[in-house]
Amino acid sequence: MSFFDRLKSSLQKTKEQLFGAFDAAPAPSSTTATAEARGRRIESIDALEEALITCDVGVAATDRIVESVRRKARRGDDLLPLVRQEILTILEGAAPPVATGGHPRVVLIVGVNGTGKTTSIGKLANLLKQQGQKPLVCAADTFRAAAVEQLEIWTRRAEVGFVRAQPNSDPAAVVFDAIASAKARGLDPVLVDTAGRLHTRVNLMNELDKIKRVAAREVEGAPHEVLLVLDATVGQNGVTQAREFMKVSGVNGIILTKLDGTAKGGVAVAIAQDLRLPIRFVGTGEQIDDLVPFDPREYVDALFEQSW
Repeated sequence: MSFFDRLKSSLQKTKEQLFGAFDAAPAPSSTTATAEARGRRIESIDALEEALITCDVGVAATDRIVESVRRKARRGDDLLPLVRQEILTILEGAAPPVATGGHPRVVLIVGVNGTGKTTSIGKLANLLKQQGQKPLVCAADTFRAAAVEQLEIWTRRAEVGFVRAQPNSDPAAVVFDAIASAKARGLDPVLVDTAGRLHTRVNLMNELDKIKRVAAREVEGAPHEVLLVLDATVGQNGVTQAREFMKVSGVNGIILTKLDGTAKGGVAVAIAQDLRLPIRFVGTGEQIDDLVPFDPREYVDALFEQSW
């Protein structure tokens, strides 16, 4: 299945929610629309607002989209192209970070337990390998033996390098060893799995700060990316979670997981509007190749492509 088909399948429930807003209240089809038809168009805008909120587009993005549609729509207009263009504009406004500095590139992956962080790292390693890169995975979540073992299984599936340490080892020391190993073996990038931390746990945030200091000392500009793994099914709670992580860990990109099977795919728009954070990758299933780079135009095409 192609990337577009996988993304379209993952967004099916979100699409049903959004298109359903227009089924009962179609826009008028001519410039000589009657007052009743004009009323239906206004009703469809109101229905659009409700649908966007239900899809977890968020209040700010919903207000922006609805206001744009109200401002631009004329009698007889099809509203969907206006909605489509405004969503695309929002998503393209959150440009991905430009990685600078030395090699190997160091990417920290953060997020609370249960979001799919460990499996996403394995999938990301596999994706980068398929792109011709030589990733090395570092298991710096040393206090959860099960997480380290799970990550090792995924890296074996991806057939990429892996560095771990004894349980309860200093996570920053493991990162140091991983960077040294990557330099010696010519591997790049280094993907660092950090402890599944809650943003309220000060000691864990201090641990993350130490990891960042060690990485910066060993490689110019490191960490080059800090990716936060968010579970799409939690919707607006994920946006709140991301905002807190931005304050303490320098998050500059998102891996959005569990997009399949949820009607809350609009959270991608909320992230772009509220946080100005780019979504870098999207999880579309449980298999090792079910992680794909996020492309705003393809996301919008998949959401609004109607021959499904």
